[in-house]
Amino acid sequence: MQSPRQTLQTLAARVLAGASPEEAVLVAWPLVCGSAVAERASATSFEAGTLRVRVPDRGWQCQLESFSRQYAQKLSTFTGTSVERIQYEIAPASSAPNNL
Repeated sequence: MQSPRQTLQTLAARVLAGASPEEAVLVAWPLVCGSAVAERASATSFEAGTLRVRVPDRGWQCQLESFSRQYAQKLSTFTGTSVERIQYEIAPASSAPNNL
């Protein structure tokens, strides 16, 4: 009998099998970083070995940078695509509505 982790990895492998390498890395991001982080840090693009992740502020950027090596390693293993670097980009501040 498979453990829950093995079951999740098997299911993810099936889902990712039909995706392009770029799509696979984006889809795998929430599985690798976890749902709590994925709610605040969204993978936006993957190109030339670099995953771009949008974060809400500098605090999140600093915290996640310390996990970059582990995330890249897990993404590479999970997807079979070499993730060499994760670049965290602070999301632009939302525009305040115009007061007329």
